[in-house]
Amino acid sequence: MLNDLLVIETAGILAGPSVGMHFAELGARVIKIENKRAGGDVTRQWKLTTEDPRSPVSAYFSSVNWGKQHRLLDLRSAEDRTVFDALLTKADMLITNHLAADAEKLGLTRERLRTVNPGLLHGHIKGFADQPERPAFDVVLQAETGYISMTGTDTDHLAKMPIALIDVLAAHQLKEGLLLALLQRERTGVGAYVEVSLEEAALAGLINQASNHLMAGAVAKPLGTLHPNIAPYGETFRCADGGRIILAVGSDAQFKALCTTLGLGDLPAEAEFASNTARVRHREVLAHRLADAIQAHERGELLNALIDAGVPAGAVLRIDEVLSTPAARAMVLEEKVDGERTLRLRGNVFRIERN
Repeated sequence: MLNDLLVIETAGILAGPSVGMHFAELGARVIKIENKRAGGDVTRQWKLTTEDPRSPVSAYFSSVNWGKQHRLLDLRSAEDRTVFDALLTKADMLITNHLAADAEKLGLTRERLRTVNPGLLHGHIKGFADQPERPAFDVVLQAETGYISMTGTDTDHLAKMPIALIDVLAAHQLKEGLLLALLQRERTGVGAYVEVSLEEAALAGLINQASNHLMAGAVAKPLGTLHPNIAPYGETFRCADGGRIILAVGSDAQFKALCTTLGLGDLPAEAEFASNTARVRHREVLAHRLADAIQAHERGELLNALIDAGVPAGAVLRIDEVLSTPAARAMVLEEKVDGERTLRLRGNVFRIERN
């Protein structure tokens, strides 16, 4: 789709490289410039205890570095800078994530890049919106943009998302900006600078939790898997065979269908559960009533019955179970990087078909 596009990536870790992989999956030629002084992208060394410490790649690194050519350069070196500039003059796009203080040292200032290639689309990820010199890592952003205060089971048992969610959100924002800039350049021939901060991407991701506070004064608290606005939504239950299910009941009709399926047809008529607002207020009592009925069923049989009744519900699966599903298996991308077999899931899951 983008076979004629040349993308240069100097960004490291997760957000920037996932944008580079996005374009690689679309057919672009992506050249990843890694820091020669540091021995390459730092995530090459972010290994699980079960990984080979001698391997030149890690599973973490592999997750967002499919389909790229890898070049080790020291952009502080005049000789390597010349090599970089030769690539840059031919490039359509550059993806960076350096600190503001390092732009001059690395030759990555906007002014210099515009001189080298006026038609360049330069996508840059920074950390904090108004603190350009402050290093930013996902867990810090999860803390400072409210995610950790809402995640976990209570205020003494907080948790972070087990993926670098803020990096993922920022990467999606940068992809969108670069694709719009690419469309604009096709029409005008003019290059562009596209900037995204992790902080603003995280804030944009607060969606309904932000509006809950802005409009209703609510301060979100840790609810585990629960939803502050809907019940039973996010409640998990153990079945007779030990498997767990989770409910996502968002309407009165779905709640009635749930109760009918469980043999609790009179429950929706009780005042405590007659509306969503009432169910949110009495969600603990409701969960106990539902749990007794759910425990009488095996998970597979109950899930099939709920799905047939139009009740949104799912199995709580481990990551190994998830990656064994047909959908996940169809998304696996394999590639050798530096002689090592690497695996990851593809990042692009949209489909474009002609009318």
